[in-house]
Amino acid sequence: MPVLDCWTVDFYDFTVAMPSPAVDELSGFGDLRIRASDNGARHGTPVLLGPGGIPDPRINLFFRTGDMADARPGTWRRYAYSLVVWLDFLRVFGRGWSEATPRDVEAFKEWRLTDLRNDERIQSTSFDTDRAALNTFYRWAGVRYGIANPVASAGVRSGRRPSSAGDVPGHGGGRDPLRPAGSSRRQVKWMLRAAYEQWRNIGLCGYAFDGERRPGWRGANEDRDAAFTDGLYGTGLRLQEWASVLDVELPPVGTARFTSAWLAAACVKRGGEGRFYRIPRSVLSAVAGYADPLEGSRMEAIRRAQRAGRYDRLYGVRIVTGYNPRTRRVTIEGDAGAVPVSVDVLAPDERRLLFRRTPQGLEPLWLWLAPSGLPKKPHGWEDTFQAANARIAEVWIGTAGQHLTVEERERRKAECPLWARPHMLRHSFCLKWFSILSAVWQRRIAGFTEDEVRDLREQLGDIWYQLSTLMGHKHPETTRDIYLEPFTSLEIDYLMALLDEEETAGVDALLRAVTHEGGRTVTGVVTPGARDGLDRAEESE
Repeated sequence: MPVLDCWTVDFYDFTVAMPSPAVDELSGFGDLRIRASDNGARHGTPVLLGPGGIPDPRINLFFRTGDMADARPGTWRRYAYSLVVWLDFLRVFGRGWSEATPRDVEAFKEWRLTDLRNDERIQSTSFDTDRAALNTFYRWAGVRYGIANPVASAGVRSGRRPSSAGDVPGHGGGRDPLRPAGSSRRQVKWMLRAAYEQWRNIGLCGYAFDGERRPGWRGANEDRDAAFTDGLYGTGLRLQEWASVLDVELPPVGTARFTSAWLAAACVKRGGEGRFYRIPRSVLSAVAGYADPLEGSRMEAIRRAQRAGRYDRLYGVRIVTGYNPRTRRVTIEGDAGAVPVSVDVLAPDERRLLFRRTPQGLEPLWLWLAPSGLPKKPHGWEDTFQAANARIAEVWIGTAGQHLTVEERERRKAECPLWARPHMLRHSFCLKWFSILSAVWQRRIAGFTEDEVRDLREQLGDIWYQLSTLMGHKHPETTRDIYLEPFTSLEIDYLMALLDEEETAGVDALLRAVTHEGGRTVTGVVTPGARDGLDRAEESE
């Protein structure tokens, strides 16, 4: 289908140079950036164009007014793409969006999920994004233009800002009738450590299922990709959060198993508050290898970009002359001199434009770089995961021999048991710490009465309170809502299989400390000589 015969979407990008007004076609518009800002557009605001390239101003106004004006760019993208699919669906039947009926929405749901004529059917959980986008759009259109909402809704609650694919502003409890019966609000999948390491080694580092390197493997970016995914698995950060860190924000490799680092507020989902998180020593070591000025691929990418002059051609570059880790402020050159700026206000798109001057030329502060040397955008990591899954599927096909038909190859590829998505690594992090905290909590409350346990929870918080802190959730109820049902039925042996040898040693030392300090457990008699040996063993762990 030609592009102009359907609905399309683009997004304002204020990090690139706008076309010069000197161009004849644009000479009457003045400064396009100022004009766009005056019309309510911000960086990342969607622009939808109908067939023939003609926009509907009412649709585009949706992203510039009301609650949606304050939404995050990620929400804009998801909702805009959902609206494009919906508008094209209506166009096939010769109907405009303002004429849509509940029957149209039900037909849309059926087409997206089950219609055999649609080769791009989606899963039930993915339809939640469409449902949220349509409900939010029509609620807004109802208030502004008096257009009836064709989307069935379970209830009404005002004042809620749209923030994720599953959020439906105005939904006030009960099940949304439009939500598919097979759609659960949360899909929690995780990987044991052995499975994650196998996925990483085969998908990103060129190994086969037998543990040997595959012939002909060229892993120019494997140190970067392995360090990045190790970081997701080891820190529990969301994809955008970990993808947006600056090199100055990471602590150096030390002796501690877990080192504290700061997650800037502007990188947190939904624009929450900044917070501390912990980075395992092994992750810091992997990142240090990637960023090594002599052997890491990061510096190689920077040198390529400098030789090609790519950094000099970027629009809106800001030069950083210093960073204060105590105040978490970078010093940025300005027209009136150097200006200190908190890293908490620097959103991902701004961070990609932060550079420092070096004798070799400009150098980005953005940690994760593409092979071109330009900062790798957070959503680009989805492609990295898809490529890794595809490589693993091909290797899996190869384990069945060389005489498979095309149909047999496709069937075996679909049956590949090893795959991963970015958020699975966050779920795995949570499951790992659920196992650790469960073990510690059970040891802590051993011998207490029910009333004493209740008092202990009120004073110290339970597992879910501690997990919510690790996951960056504002409320423990959020963590319980996501993880309670899938986690609590697991056996402790399964949970402990998530830990590597270093983590197991740390848990053992932690349990010994809890047992020793609790004073309620008989631990046996330890002679002075044996005590010295235990102390030395714990120090070496």
